Amino acid sequence: MRAVVQRVSSASVSVDSEVITSISRGLMVLVGIGRDDTAADVEILSNKILSLRVFSDPAGAMWKKSVKDIDGDVLCVSQFTLLANTAKGNKPDFHRAMATEPSRQLYASFLERIRQLYRPEKVQDGRFGAMMDVRLTNEGPVTFTLDSRKFEYIDSPMNAAAKAKDAEDGRKVASEK
Repeated sequence: MRAVVQRVSSASVSVDSEVITSISRGLMVLVGIGRDDTAADVEILSNKILSLRVFSDPAGAMWKKSVKDIDGDVLCVSQFTLLANTAKGNKPDFHRAMATEPSRQLYASFLERIRQLYRPEKVQDGRFGAMMDVRLTNEGPVTFTLDSRKFEYIDSPMNAAAKAKDAEDGRKVASEK
């Protein structure tokens, strides 16, 4: 399960030129559901989204407050295109995305879990499967990509080399203290 999380001052979703939902300050969350995602992925991603510290504290110090801490809004929109594979050719391949009906059910579970962990009236969503116009004012801009399946980004040769260098740099810093 993948999410693009944006800190916003406002966001809205329209279908057929009619605004169906809108929020004030908070998070705009685009959610992609993979074909093998489960309730465990819902739990990981919903907890991470609500606890991610992307807001300033009252003194202006960044990265101190979560959306829950600031009593912010959350607008979620299902977006299967987040699971696209664009490695070959120019046409996106969506085989990693879950089929429509099971995805609809898991997305509903995701929304339900977000509402359970936060305040239901603070959580809005678009219209699953509809062609939507999504408007937002990204505050910052601050945008994060979250993935419940971190192993997709681990153990590549480049990552292994970077980790080894980071570990070496960490040992050098520790020995200098």
